[in-house]
Amino acid sequence: MYTGFKHLHSTLAYILLAALVFSILYTLFSYLNKKPFTEGNRKVALIGLISAHLQLVVGLVLYFISPLGLSNASGAAMKDSASRLYFLEHPLMMIIGIALITVGYSRAKRLKEDKKRYMSILIFYTLGLVLILSRIPWQVWP
Repeated sequence: MYTGFKHLHSTLAYILLAALVFSILYTLFSYLNKKPFTEGNRKVALIGLISAHLQLVVGLVLYFISPLGLSNASGAAMKDSASRLYFLEHPLMMIIGIALITVGYSRAKRLKEDKKRYMSILIFYTLGLVLILSRIPWQVWP
């Protein structure tokens, strides 16, 4: 079960990164071309949001069943950078990044001006992506 969730989490990470980059670029081009914010723009942003939340759910399950996750939390693990990455830094930064993406999408839905809607998605999705990229364990990521 652990191995299956680990592979699923890694596979969904590629999908999440592609969805976020696509959402950001699509929004940026629409903003620069001064297009009105349409239902299509909202759905593209929703793709990034859904993929982030799906990855979060799988990651949380993996966090609780993995020997590197919550069961590894201890004072000794805090002194080891690899252990600290898996049980503290990676999950915390991913949750913060996904929270930012969620805030950006929610704000864009509530705002009325197209420019503000685009900026909400651009700023929050980009910040979320940067945080996510900062704590991916690149050395072991397939």
